[in-house]
Amino acid sequence: MKAVAFGVGALAAQAAYTAFRSRAGEGNRWERINHRGLSLTLLEGPAFTAGAATAIALTPGLPGPARAAGALAVLGAGAIGAYDDLGGLRTQQAKGFAGHLAALREGRLTSGAVKAAGIGATSLAAAALVSSGPRDAVLGGAVVAGFANLINLFDLRPGRALKVGLLHLPLVAVPGPAGIFLAGPFGAAVALLPRDLREEAMLGDAGANALGAALGVAVLLKFGTTGRLAHLVGIAALTAASEKISFTRVIAATPPLRWFDELGRHTTGPVTPTVSS
Repeated sequence: MKAVAFGVGALAAQAAYTAFRSRAGEGNRWERINHRGLSLTLLEGPAFTAGAATAIALTPGLPGPARAAGALAVLGAGAIGAYDDLGGLRTQQAKGFAGHLAALREGRLTSGAVKAAGIGATSLAAAALVSSGPRDAVLGGAVVAGFANLINLFDLRPGRALKVGLLHLPLVAVPGPAGIFLAGPFGAAVALLPRDLREEAMLGDAGANALGAALGVAVLLKFGTTGRLAHLVGIAALTAASEKISFTRVIAATPPLRWFDELGRHTTGPVTPTVSS
């Protein structure tokens, strides 16, 4: 079952990426300039979302509530992330979670606030499908939404967000629905990773949010109240730390983390900026 789900996720993500690219062409609104000045596409994100959701929907042996929760969380997070990728509320920007809260207190609505509300709502709805009661559903919704945001914080260098997600690969070997569930999204992640590392494409908010949401749902399928609470504490601590320190600087200053972060990349040096016509 897991091998089938992995294969479906990989094939669906590849097919979606090829289809999206053929329709988009060059110089479209999905093109962005990355940290090295290279022009690349954000269509990897929608491709991951489509591949992961397709695999979840078609995975044999996955309980109905888990299937519905996963599809809802992944599609919801991916769609709301794509909204931000395509511009969101460009005239009402703020930086970091604290910045979005400050803007709300001033009566300004930001893209981050819209994302938080949208992903929060779909995460809560997904959690309710695999929770034993309202309290567990609220806790689970916070885990899914928190994971969606956390993975997005790592999408600053080629392959980094996908690698952080794939660090959870051992969960696939765990007996039960969580391992079956994650096989499909991980298939999609592995299929798209080479393009990400070659700096042809990036996850963007759509893909990073969707990957994080999938990880969050897997946590709900594996753990009860105590495990969910432990994950939420860890997610909250890392999110709070990101407001004060740069993950990129920490990774660069820590040799084992830097080695893992750069693994598979074609180059890490500066290049001359290029812009699509």
